[in-house]
This record gives sequence, C-alpha cells and structure tokens, in this order.
Amino acid sequence: MSRPRISVIINNYNYGSLIDRALDSALAQDEPDTEIIVVDDGSRDESRSVLERYRERVHLIFQDNQGQAGAINAGVRASRGELICFLDADDWWAPEKLTAIAAAFNADPRVSLVYHRLQPVLADGTFTLKPIPRTLCSGDLTRRLAGSAGWWPFPMTSAVAVRRSAWDEAGDIPETFRISADAWLVGIYPFLGHVAALPQALGFYRIHDNNWYRKVDDAAMLRRRMEHWATTVEVTNRFLNARGSPWVLRLADHFPYQVAAARLTGVGVMPLMRLATQCLCFAGEPDPLRRLRDMIRMLSDLPGAGLPGPMRR
Repeated sequence: MSRPRISVIINNYNYGSLIDRALDSALAQDEPDTEIIVVDDGSRDESRSVLERYRERVHLIFQDNQGQAGAINAGVRASRGELICFLDADDWWAPEKLTAIAAAFNADPRVSLVYHRLQPVLADGTFTLKPIPRTLCSGDLTRRLAGSAGWWPFPMTSAVAVRRSAWDEAGDIPETFRISADAWLVGIYPFLGHVAALPQALGFYRIHDNNWYRKVDDAAMLRRRMEHWATTVEVTNRFLNARGSPWVLRLADHFPYQVAAARLTGVGVMPLMRLATQCLCFAGEPDPLRRLRDMIRMLSDLPGAGLPGPMRR
C-alpha cells in the first residue's frame, strides 16, 4: 500500500456517547491522503459497539487500559503517515483542519509541531469563552521554554500535529502521562524544531467534568496541576540531559505553579510583590498586555497568608 500523507490518531476511553462526532469530523476532512486510527483504551461503556460501525473506514485497535500516553503510542506505532495529528474522542474538527495543517508543514521543513486554536464548547453544544490559546507562539521557542520551566500558551491534544521524523527522534510518550499526554508533545517538540501556529479555530474542545481545562479550578484540581507540572519539568530535564542539551528547566521559573501554590496556602505582602514582578517578566507569556492583565487578576484573586481563601479546602 502507498504511504498516506497524514495519520489521524484518535484515543478513546469511555466516550462511546461522543466519539461518533470525532470520527465523523475526521472522515469529513478535505485532505484525501489520510488514514484514521482509533485506539480504544479499555473502555467499559458502549464504545466498542459504536466503533464497530466504522470498521470499514478506520483502523480500530482495542487494548487494555494503559492511559492516554499508552493509547497514543499504540496508535502511532500502527500508523504510516508522514504527519501525525491527534484527536481526543470528545472533541471534533472543522473540515479544513488537515489541509491547513499540511500546508503549514509544507511551508517550513524546520517545523516539528503545528497547532491551531480550539473553540471551547459546553456539554450541550453551546460555544463558551474565546478560542484557546489566546496568545500564539511560532518559530524557535527553546529560549522561551527554558526561561519558563517549559510553560507557554500551549494547545490541547486535539490541536496538535507533529512531523513523523520528530516523533521518531523523541520516541514514545512516557507512560507517566496517563492523562495530559499533550504535555509531552508541547514540552518536548519545541526543542526538536520550530513551531507553527495557525490563528483559526479549526477544532472544538468540549468542556465537561473530566476535562483538565475548566472555567474555575478547585483546590483538588490545583494540586493535580502542580503535581503534573512538577513531573513534566522532571521528565523534560531527563530528556534534555540525555540529548546533551544545555537547557535546564527550573520549577521556580514556572509562574502558574507558583501562583497555584499561593492560591492554596495564601501569601504575604512581600511574596505577593515578588509574584507580581515574576508575572510581568514571565517568559512563558509573550504578550505584555496579557502579562499585565494576569498580574492584576492575580493580585485581586490570591488569598492573604493565614486567611481561609476560596481555594483552601
């Protein structure tokens, strides 16, 4: 068989009620030279019966539960495309997405990762918030990520595509990332090549209780985020060190981590001023007006030291 230009990897776990929309959107793409691989990661709902209806048009893989990284790795191993695009089972794409992604890769052979914005959608299908991420970053991002402990206004999994040669260089996603496997993609691939950002919202990101991205975070979610960020910094440093890279990430430079810690414990006046200064200088956010906005929001939201605060539960 001839090698397809693009491989679409859809990972699914218990989204049998939603995955048909993801599949239909992948099958409706304008780009014809495409293969679609669906990895069901041990679902216990009606996913298998839904997926079987698509067997003639997509490659189905059923495996025991291994987490998101394990599902994506299995899909990529089974794929043959020069470009690899990822789609979560609860999201979906606009019809022109793959054509736009392929054009961006064609335009610059140095690019290892291409992404676009996603339009957040509520469970009932209503659009909410503005497309994310708000700020776009393109080109060589290594210095920016090195100065921000790897944080930048990163895209979600369903917006990310990578070049096969970059995947082969990076290797499989570490199975540490049972959730939020996109943290590996957006944290490692900018060190392997340039990044291209498309301003269009070429996909739709469904917000519900199982999501990582929410309009409001509670204390439990903040703790999960902090643990995830710390692990990501550790894993990234191991990767960079193994490659002989001069870059080293420092968790102290990770401004969202520092804010999350302050939200959980409260903060005194002097530490708050240091956080405000860090915010205004934060390498992860390239837009100075957005850094100023974030600082003002932080100053108004953070609980004082010793006070209960909205997040201390």
